[in-house]
Amino acid sequence: MRRHRVAVLVRHGLLPIEVGIVHRIFGEARSASGEWLYEVVTCALEPGEVRTDADFTLNVAHGAEALEEADTVVLPASGVDYDPGTERSAGRLSPTMADALRRIRPGTRIASICTGAFVLAAAGLLDGRRATTHWRSVDDFRRLFPAVELDADVLYTDEGDVLTAAGVASGIDLCLHMIRCDHGAAVANDVARRTVVPPHREGGQAQYIRRPVPEPQASSTGTARAWALEHLDRPLSLRELAARESMSVRTFTRRFREEVGISPLQWLTQQRIERARQLLEETDLTVDRIAAEAGFGTAASLRLHLHSALGVSPRAYRSTFRGPGVELTVVS
Repeated sequence: MRRHRVAVLVRHGLLPIEVGIVHRIFGEARSASGEWLYEVVTCALEPGEVRTDADFTLNVAHGAEALEEADTVVLPASGVDYDPGTERSAGRLSPTMADALRRIRPGTRIASICTGAFVLAAAGLLDGRRATTHWRSVDDFRRLFPAVELDADVLYTDEGDVLTAAGVASGIDLCLHMIRCDHGAAVANDVARRTVVPPHREGGQAQYIRRPVPEPQASSTGTARAWALEHLDRPLSLRELAARESMSVRTFTRRFREEVGISPLQWLTQQRIERARQLLEETDLTVDRIAAEAGFGTAASLRLHLHSALGVSPRAYRSTFRGPGVELTVVS
């Protein structure tokens, strides 16, 4: 099986962590039989030494010709994106970058991390589409690219063949999301376990939470969240979750949003969808049983939520992502 080729296009001033994220996340993805699913190559506008924003350089063997064979192209940020007087400040591509992007085949998936979105926007790839970038750069982005529907409050956006991530850590979420779309939740969750990161943060989660870590000695909602994950098959009320932390519903809801970035009910729905996806991939349970196990109650409710989140039915999802070796029984 030909592996999906991911080309990481780096520029002078690159952030090494963002390049490492792409290599590590895609590089850990394996099929159920242990086959590597992706091939990741790093390329630059010209092969050779590329400056980083740290005290070392990278020797990049591939030039822009590597883009011609890519199935996915990822464009990380560069430290020069933050400097006045660069191409970014005028919203233009350098001739060399424009030539490089023209090498990308039609239909290739293209993604950016952080201020890499400025390059995609300057190329016109984001016009009329949702996109995001680092929260510190949103004013410049809106001024330069009014044709782009900028969403400054999310971790990443997915417009099908063009995706954008807000910042360094959200690059992890975006790469896992692409793996999940390509090969299902089981493969993405396995990568997350191998790299010791959360398996799923929804793209709509806030990118900048003003108090992401509880203050010393302040109560947290972690106990309630852990308990909820063990009881997704039953109805869970805000009052019940708040009682687990000895808080009022109002205090619990506020603290939960401060810590997680979304409301408790949004979080519960996300976790139930993830549970349903796992069961669809890894078991031969009927859709009715999976709906009950995941806490949706009925198959109709599961279908509604899965279609809203992923645009597919349980049957279609299972047909696409079920791993080998699972014999199906009755599927609604």
